[in-house]
Amino acid sequence: MWITSSPTSAKKPTKIALGNFDGVHLGHQHVIEPVLTHKGGLPSLVLADDMCLQAAAASGYSDLPGVASVSESSKSGFAEWASVVTFFPHPKEYFSGQSRSLLTPLEEKSRQLACLGVDQLVLLPFDAALANLDAAMFVEKILIQDLQATHISVGSDFHFGKGRGGNAELLYAIATRHHIPVTIIPLHNDAEGRISSSRIRQALAEGELTKANHLLGRPYALSGQVTLGKQLGRTIGFPTANLKLPSDKFIPCQGVYSVKVFGILPNQKPLLGVMNIGNRPTVAGQDLSVEVHIFDWEGDLYGETLTVGLESFIRPEQKFESLDALKEQIVKDCVTAKEMLNISTSPVT
Repeated sequence: MWITSSPTSAKKPTKIALGNFDGVHLGHQHVIEPVLTHKGGLPSLVLADDMCLQAAAASGYSDLPGVASVSESSKSGFAEWASVVTFFPHPKEYFSGQSRSLLTPLEEKSRQLACLGVDQLVLLPFDAALANLDAAMFVEKILIQDLQATHISVGSDFHFGKGRGGNAELLYAIATRHHIPVTIIPLHNDAEGRISSSRIRQALAEGELTKANHLLGRPYALSGQVTLGKQLGRTIGFPTANLKLPSDKFIPCQGVYSVKVFGILPNQKPLLGVMNIGNRPTVAGQDLSVEVHIFDWEGDLYGETLTVGLESFIRPEQKFESLDALKEQIVKDCVTAKEMLNISTSPVT
């Protein structure tokens, strides 16, 4: 997938899905689907975990530093590029002046979009110039003139331009004057209301992982490099891989989870395990740690990048009276995790 922060270097002409898309959740996928017509659309709007969690790094090519690149010839011959146009940093971060944690930081978002079949991600730098650009000029200058849009898809609640003065209806009116079709996607709801990034954040913060995964259409994932920890787990028979996550990644409720771990086996099949997110109060820990114990695995993972899909929430983090009590609980957690993952519960290794 081609990733660029400059409309002048974007591949054109392009069909555009416009929005912020933090999470790439089910509602976002409905907005993206209309631009994928050269691929026949999505066979399913649900991202399969084994497809989209198995890659440890973003695939594709880019004009941005630090992003892997491949030959552009593999994408030659497109009549139109299927593009997602979004903003970086998030507009709320720009206006608040405070860093914002994301469900899908840039590298993870690019993987999810690539899995959907998106050819290009255009990251418009959200700065003072863009913030003060009126809505009509944004459509005519950036979307139509610079990006040569041939079709635009947008959610019905999307606002843009100076003071959020533009909406889907204005976008439709301007684009159709230029004979560019616009698809306005209604809000996507489940039984409890609108599917949104804020609902997913709340569910994750409250330990309602099943709800969050339902809204996402896939397991919530944590990706990071394995770093050296205190190695306490080895001393009690449960070695763990300590993950260093992106600084802007949204961290879910502290506690214990059953997980699938990608990035270890060469065939990209996941290994199963149990993860703890927390401060390790039993051993007077202070800094937040993310540790995963992988079932039936021995080996050195230091420096490797793992992607961990959170399958179910087992329990909140708690403090135990002794290491023996902690070990006893870990044994129980492993049994519970294996039951939730539908594998044998004997013996724990």
